Amino acid sequence: MSDSARNRANGFETLGGNKNNFSKSFKSGGSDNKAVMKIAAVIAVLILLLVVAWNSAYKIGEQEQGVLVTFGKAQPITEPGLHFKIPFAQQIRKVNTTIQGFSIGYDMATNQAKESESLMITSDYNFVNVDFFVEYRYSDPVKALYASKNPVEILKNVSKSCIRTVISGYPVDAVLTTGKGEIQSSIKERIIADLERQDIGIQLVNITIQDSEPPTQTIMEAFKAVETAKQGKETALNNANKYRNEQIPSAQARADGIIKNAEAQKTERINEATAQVARFNAMYAEYVKNPLVTRERMFYETMESVLPGLKIVIEGTNGETQTILPLESFIGDTPLVSAESVTQ
Repeated sequence: MSDSARNRANGFETLGGNKNNFSKSFKSGGSDNKAVMKIAAVIAVLILLLVVAWNSAYKIGEQEQGVLVTFGKAQPITEPGLHFKIPFAQQIRKVNTTIQGFSIGYDMATNQAKESESLMITSDYNFVNVDFFVEYRYSDPVKALYASKNPVEILKNVSKSCIRTVISGYPVDAVLTTGKGEIQSSIKERIIADLERQDIGIQLVNITIQDSEPPTQTIMEAFKAVETAKQGKETALNNANKYRNEQIPSAQARADGIIKNAEAQKTERINEATAQVARFNAMYAEYVKNPLVTRERMFYETMESVLPGLKIVIEGTNGETQTILPLESFIGDTPLVSAESVTQ
């Protein structure tokens, strides 16, 4: 066989071998593609399951409340913890229920005054700068989300209106010094009443005056002097009340002592008078029985008390000595007096 014929034969054999290899490769490649497609399908199913699971569960925190929306219908979720929902058919929106706040009259971030909010006019036509801090919380998550577009902004506008209305009814002295507590209470009542009428799911917790001062430095110093004088007045009153409270117990104790002594003297004199009356009644009873003897006995007792240093000799009718009063010795310089001579 010639070389050209041999080469052509080898070429045909090579071509035939390549065709067989190609067909084998095609068959093995088809089986690999099926395996890849199966793996991709499994991965897609897993991803879909993960997405469904992720959209089926949600968690409500301790300081949160949720709103579950099912085809446009809202339902509040107040219990904290893990909850489940229908994926893609239900949506959950969360509301922070902690106490939050905002400022009126100054910027909380920069602590710079906002004169457009703080400058107000009082009942005596004076200007004053007053700063407030408002604390609030969401009371109804459904109404907070759907009753209005921005309930916090509504609360802020209501607060500004109530603040200006209340402060316009007080003189500048009350706003700067003594009337802050009353002003805060009045503003709070007005805001709560307005929020109840609007019913937007937000609740006022508290509103406080952070600072109040006149717009000029001269007026500010004058009001500070007034405030200092009032504090001095209060200090003097407190000291006076303290001194009074210290003196009242001792004075009360002295008064109680005087009253007790008077009561004791009263009781003593009553008892003494009662005893004297009893003695007199007894003597009178004896006098009724024996008038002469009783009269003489009273005479002798009286003479003994009037002349305690004398010795009295009582003589009988026949001149004989009957009794010597007191019954002592006659030795001494004490003179003797006879009862007969005394009676004469």
